[in-house]
Amino acid sequence: MAARRGKSLTVGIAGLGAIGLEVAKRLAKGIPGLKLAAVSARDRKAAAARLKEAGIKASVVPLPELARRAEIVVECLPATEFRAIAEAAIAKRRILVVLSAGALLANFDLVERARKRDARIVVPTGALIGLDAVRAAAEGEIRSVRMVTRKPPAALEGAPYLVARGISLVGLSAPRKLFEGSARDGAAGFPANVNVAAALSLAGIGPDRTTLEIWADPSLTRNTHAIDVDADSARFSMRIENVPSENPKTGRITALSVVACLKSLVAPLRIGS
Repeated sequence: MAARRGKSLTVGIAGLGAIGLEVAKRLAKGIPGLKLAAVSARDRKAAAARLKEAGIKASVVPLPELARRAEIVVECLPATEFRAIAEAAIAKRRILVVLSAGALLANFDLVERARKRDARIVVPTGALIGLDAVRAAAEGEIRSVRMVTRKPPAALEGAPYLVARGISLVGLSAPRKLFEGSARDGAAGFPANVNVAAALSLAGIGPDRTTLEIWADPSLTRNTHAIDVDADSARFSMRIENVPSENPKTGRITALSVVACLKSLVAPLRIGS
């Protein structure tokens, strides 16, 4: 879908946390070919107050209404609310830009539903460097993909995996490995923390063959990801240190990645696969 001559594509944002609000600000400042149509959030009153404080004029609507108002729906919601907005967007044949890549793994039947409805699901690069290289390598044979995520304890505290095991990171004084296993299991246990691993697995060899380690490291102030890929076309390693946003679970670059993704949907020139 591209913007028609003289007409911008409308964008709706589901969720007005650190990512959603930053994307809304960028759209409100003006991006050629795109127009902020509406936002939706669990607390509509609080969302309206945040928009007003930021000087953004946009309607705050119930979640089901968002897909009726916008041609592009940007999902920035907790994983528990993912399916509701995804189903609504697909039913209306919208472009769904997904931040909760881990939730997409758990609801992968929606990809086939999107195909049948002629909708599109787009996963932005987010906080992950080199996603294009992994996608390219996947056109050949990838033998292994390994990712090690290290975050400050505050960014991981309260994850379902830790809660289920009675693990608290308060007062942690040395690095601690919390998880080692598949990207699928990691995304399920840390749904707000490792969407990057889910996106990596979708770009490469899948969530069950992609291996993941998650560490809490009190010496860090940035969310750090290191990826090693061994393929028949190349062997490469990547490392990125993301500056946290106001939400310590999310890096600032994630919102910027969404903006870049939105621009690519309407730009006459696109860089990268």
